[in-house]
Amino acid sequence: MIVHLNGDFETVDYIQNRSVLLYDNIEDEEYPLHWHNAIEIIMPLTNGFEAICAGKDYKLCERDILIIPGGTLHMLKAQSGRRLIFLCDNNSLVSNPALSELYSILSEPVLINSDYDKEFLRSMNHLLEEIYVLYSNFTDVTEVYIYIKLVTLLARVKEYQLSEIKYDDGGKYADKFNLILKHIEQNYANDITLEKLASIAGYSPYHFSRIFKKYSNTTFINFLNRRRVKAAELLLLESGSSITNVALQVGFSSLTTFNRVFKNINGCTPSEYKKLYRTSKTSESFS
Repeated sequence: MIVHLNGDFETVDYIQNRSVLLYDNIEDEEYPLHWHNAIEIIMPLTNGFEAICAGKDYKLCERDILIIPGGTLHMLKAQSGRRLIFLCDNNSLVSNPALSELYSILSEPVLINSDYDKEFLRSMNHLLEEIYVLYSNFTDVTEVYIYIKLVTLLARVKEYQLSEIKYDDGGKYADKFNLILKHIEQNYANDITLEKLASIAGYSPYHFSRIFKKYSNTTFINFLNRRRVKAAELLLLESGSSITNVALQVGFSSLTTFNRVFKNINGCTPSEYKKLYRTSKTSESFS
């Protein structure tokens, strides 16, 4: 399934002029540690499936769904069975400010399984099945409809997460948590600290840190760094700015820190990222 691998960077082999790809996969082989710009969604149809994302093991049963954000180092174990593997260009989402509310979903892998409400899981299965049908009957407007289905899927995950927060705490934290996410989205390029956000929420830094990790599945600094790196990815690919200027534009005061954080998240430095992207675009132009 991996066609173009440069080190651990995969150039997703989209069909020309498309930015979505779907595999009805029955291959019993291991896919080595790699990353790509695409959002990847996996749903086993027969037998389970196992993936390791950012060092964490995710075991899927039939009809479970794993959402892997773009830029996440992951490997897929060799397993018999059948599964749908859907990939979509990450830039089509992160470059759209209207979808900023969904960015928190793409900060860490999300496993949707039996821990979720059965009806919710069934509705997610149905959306992926609809994407499969659309992809199997591709027309000039199919990608638009697939994009709508993908955004709907992510929006429902976001709604479900917020509803669980309200159910869990009687609404005590939900509104404040949503306010904090909006504040991060509007100010991630500025000097933003855990202490400042804790003050906005009205909690001590320690209590706020615990709440944030509980409801976002990651630490505040990791969440902030991932948002900054996502913004940096677009600037690196779409502007003529130097890497130093890009680092400053997205909120890093130190180029060394920017390079280290970027590599920890994407598995390569910002300069390597630009080079890999240029190589992938050149490959696509000759495909």
